[in-house]
Amino acid sequence: MAIITLTTDFGEKDHFAGATKGAIYSELPEVRIVDISHSVSPFSIPEAAYIIQNAYSSFPKGTIHIIGIDSEISPENKHIAVKLDDHYFVCANNGIMSMICSEIVPEKIVEINIHDKIETSFPVLDVFVKVACHIARGGTLEVIGKVITEIKPIKNLIPFVNDEQNQIIGNIIYIDNYGNVVTNIKRKFFESIQKTRPYEISARNYKFRTIHNKYSDIINFDIPEDKRHDEGRGLVVFNSSDYLEIALYKSNMETVGSASSLMGLKMRDTITVNFFKP
Repeated sequence: MAIITLTTDFGEKDHFAGATKGAIYSELPEVRIVDISHSVSPFSIPEAAYIIQNAYSSFPKGTIHIIGIDSEISPENKHIAVKLDDHYFVCANNGIMSMICSEIVPEKIVEINIHDKIETSFPVLDVFVKVACHIARGGTLEVIGKVITEIKPIKNLIPFVNDEQNQIIGNIIYIDNYGNVVTNIKRKFFESIQKTRPYEISARNYKFRTIHNKYSDIINFDIPEDKRHDEGRGLVVFNSSDYLEIALYKSNMETVGSASSLMGLKMRDTITVNFFKP
């Protein structure tokens, strides 16, 4: 049974997500549809890229992923279908795929060219659904598009490193449901520049000199629980996706706040890592 996933910025209030599912079931009643997220911030390409990169590999090979972010077609925003890591992705060529493609080379990319056969003002429903169902039936990519070799990159995908190799300048690419902020600095990249040197991570006026392995590492378990005051303490970790993340321990927007709210950190803000001589 084919699986089609949906990642969009449609939200839950409007009809868009439900209509897209209905269109898929109308073409393939036996298909299985999985919602990855419909809560991507409107038109946020880095956020969508982060979510799909970290979700897709949990699905079986052959899964088809529809990504409905900034999908209105224009001369500068064409539609593509990509086969990568034995998965299929149907989306706009607006940089969403560049985060995955920076680590895994696509097996095939086509620029979708079936628009002359479809009248649409809702391309996710009218175009992406047609393409996804074609692939689910075993159809080839060449039937629905022409082969291309390059996709549009996301700006600021790769952190900047200065000539002296003692500073990384990264950006916030995602803020999660807890208000933790995720940067574009991955563990492997960080360690390749660090070379065991001590460091200081700066986010606005906040500075950190330790990266923890997990959130609870900041707790001193030798202190009785009723005497600890750890909730709301700031920390830095490499998260489960190996991205550098600034967080609060047990953050809660209603009580202790979050890294985003208390530190004033927003999407695309700069995070700096300075390395020092041992």
